[in-house]
Amino acid sequence: MADTSGAKITLHWLNGSRSQGTMFMLEELGLPYDVDLHHRDPKTKLSPPEADALHPLGKFPIVTITSPNLPSPIRLAESAFIIQYITEHFPGARRLAPARWNPGQEDKLGGETESWMRYQYLMYYVEGSYMVTQLLYFFGWVMKSNEVPWLIRPITSFIANKLIATLVFPNAKKHFTMLEHYLETSPEGGSYLCGPKLTGADIMLAYPLLTGLALNAFEDMGTWERGSFKETFPKLQAYIEGLSQEPGWKKSVEKIKELEGSFSIVP
Repeated sequence: MADTSGAKITLHWLNGSRSQGTMFMLEELGLPYDVDLHHRDPKTKLSPPEADALHPLGKFPIVTITSPNLPSPIRLAESAFIIQYITEHFPGARRLAPARWNPGQEDKLGGETESWMRYQYLMYYVEGSYMVTQLLYFFGWVMKSNEVPWLIRPITSFIANKLIATLVFPNAKKHFTMLEHYLETSPEGGSYLCGPKLTGADIMLAYPLLTGLALNAFEDMGTWERGSFKETFPKLQAYIEGLSQEPGWKKSVEKIKELEGSFSIVP
């Protein structure tokens, strides 16, 4: 474990963004950190101009780490990389990553634990596969909303419904079926995706899944096999509801309420 004495973590937070998931992680680990608050443009919902000074892409979350032992600050972007870096360097944080090797199989091909293999896959899966489908759904949702001028809303709604029916919903069924299977077959009979303990993979999925649940997006995507999302994917429904009760998540929500006066999971 690296020497982190004197290290100072700053979370650059944006409302209605994956920044909340990073705060979930920091609160779950009990690590001290400062919060640098940023807000989306009320009309466009885009990141503020000052975001470009924090990172070339102007995206959130961003974490800055300073220390007397460092020649310059460390600046981290992308949720998975932030979780990986924190878990590998800070005391007690490794508990968010499963043990890698089966006993006696260290450094051998195929010697990894099932929990670790799941964890590694899911850390990449969330951004690389899952988020594409959910973002497409929200894009369609906006196309049908009151944010579109009423004169052209029938046209945009028609296009959005086609997009959701032909592309989003079929892919969403695949994603949710896979996640339901992961929960049904969780190692050691666990209630999380990688086993009996919360991991960084669960934290990665928390914000998008809780956002979808809060907006009733999953129920509204289409007609589910058993009549509803929660009946078709009971373990996934319970899992998402459970994430909202995780101590770290609840503390992250309370933190924003203290700083902002209120909390909204969406912009």
